[in-house]
Formats: sequence, structure tokens, C-alpha cells
Amino acid sequence: MRLEGAAPETSVVLPRILRRPTRLFTALFDGRVAIPIHTGSIATAGLFALTGLYGVVEGGHLRALAESTTSAAGFAIETVNVAGNHETSPIDVFQQLGLDGHTSLITLDVEGARKAVMDLPWVMDAEIRKIYPDAIDIKLSEKRAFGIWQHGRELSLIERNGNVIAPLTSEKFTKLPLFVGLGADAHAEAFDAMLDNWPELKPRIRARIRVADRRWDIRLDNGVTVRLPEDGAAGALARLQRMDAEQEILGRDIATVDLRLADRITIGLTEGAAERRQNALEARERLLKKRGRNS
Repeated sequence: MRLEGAAPETSVVLPRILRRPTRLFTALFDGRVAIPIHTGSIATAGLFALTGLYGVVEGGHLRALAESTTSAAGFAIETVNVAGNHETSPIDVFQQLGLDGHTSLITLDVEGARKAVMDLPWVMDAEIRKIYPDAIDIKLSEKRAFGIWQHGRELSLIERNGNVIAPLTSEKFTKLPLFVGLGADAHAEAFDAMLDNWPELKPRIRARIRVADRRWDIRLDNGVTVRLPEDGAAGALARLQRMDAEQEILGRDIATVDLRLADRITIGLTEGAAERRQNALEARERLLKKRGRNS
């Protein structure tokens, strides 16, 4: 029965998504649901934990947290096995990877570690493998020194293609071919291959000198400098070999053999030989004059 003048009853239908939370809130308010002891403390601790985790993520410290946690759990890198290294020190590898005794094997970025190791001067390629729980294997492929390049006062070891490997610091490389001058590094392999055609001459060469990045001189073990032309160096060396076979010119007291002109060979005497020659000429002239007066 509805009384005249009374306000009509209204019914509100909540969306489905709000019905369960509303019933739970009503039950809590009416006392029909008991809240467990320490719920507030646990909720507060959870809030602090979430807040701390958010700060770690936003501050970029998540990786550091994971590394310290997994290291403490027994995954700290304790052993590093380096193989294939002849010129690369294991200590250099450790330092390049930044290993400090607390680095975690789990969080180690293998590809990033590989790139770091390949930045070492002698390393051509590297393979890194994790060995759980606390070791890594590193296998190196190293560059090979082909020669020594002198540029200014600097001495550097170079590969066949002319790329610089590292400064010369060890005497064990002193028997490698010496290339001197601007551009000598880039043309070293081709010139050295050409010299293979003269197996008797090549062991006597102490320096291959690039002149104005256009042509070569070669310095022999007795100090003689052979000047080669810009074009036709092989033909010039063939002429030199024939002359040496006939006259043993390279064994004489000379300073230079100039092969830059195709139609002639110019010989430069040493200072002592030039002085002796001048003295001989003067003595011959005096002898001729004396004979002329006596005749």
C-alpha cells in the first residue's frame, strides 16, 4: 500500500564490476567480516615494499639489486678460464670485463662481455660461455703480427692488411720485416710478396722504406740502399741481380744503388770509398805530371 504524499521508493543498480567490492565493504562496515590480526601491519609493510621496488626500478638499480642478490646466493663468478691467448694477458681480460669478485653469472651479459673483450688490441674474435654456478669459459682468436711499421718515432706491429695491432714493446718481434714511412703499412703485404721472387736478396733486407708514398727503397744488411723506381720495381731488381752476379756489386764499398732510371744504374760510394778514390786520382795525376817532366 502506498500512502499519499510519501516519496516514492527508488532502487539503484550498480555496475557488475562494483558489486563485489560494495558487498565486501558493507560486510566490513556491519561487522559481519572479521579482519585478521596484523592485517594493518602487513598491508603497511607491503606498501613500503612496493614503494621501495618502484624506487629501485625508476632509479635504474634493478640490475644491481639482482646482481647482489644472485651473487649472495652462490652465483658470483669465481673462475675465469681463458684459452687461445698468446699475446693477451688473462689479467687484461679480467679488467676489461670489470670482474670484481661480486659479479653475478646470472646477470652477466654474454654479448656485451664479448664486445668488451674484442676491444683488446690483440683479440680478433672471442667466444664466451657461462658455466654454472660460478665460472665462465673464454676462447680467444688473436691477430697475427706481419711486420713492424715505423712512422715518425713510433714503432707499431701491423697485420698483413696494414692494420695496426699495438705498439712494439717486446724484443721477440724484432725479426719481423721493418716497413718505414707514410703508406708503408698499407702497401707492406704486396711489396713483401714481390720480394719473394728474390730469395737470395730478401734475407739481406733490413728495412723496406716507402718514399713519399710512391715508391720503395730497400736497406741491406751491409748498409747499402737500393733505390727502386715507382713503376717496374720487379724489373729493376732483376737488373740488380744480374749485375751482382757478374760484378758482385753489392759486396763492394758502396752506399747506394740507384735503379730509378731504366737505361742506367748509378752507384754512390761511401764516404771512405769516395775519399780513397779521390786520393787515387790525385796520386795518378801527380804521377802523370812527374812523367811529363822527366820525358
